[in-house]
Amino acid sequence: MNEDPSTHLSHAGAVVDKAIEYMMGQNIGSLEIASALLGGSLALLARGMSDDAIVGILTNAIASVRSGELRAQAEHGAG
Repeated sequence: MNEDPSTHLSHAGAVVDKAIEYMMGQNIGSLEIASALLGGSLALLARGMSDDAIVGILTNAIASVRSGELRAQAEHGAG
């Protein structure tokens, strides 16, 4: 049985949310948590993607920040 990829994404997101909640409970600062998650994410991407593909992902993320889309999502509770 093949599961919908969105099911896996939702599950992964829930796990990350719990990890963040745990770290905040351990009095780890938001910047430190975000930096650790970003570094881990980049290392994971590097295992299976080309540098150009990773740059594309980061370019899209930068565009989202510059357009205000990321801030709007954060303010509306989307994750």
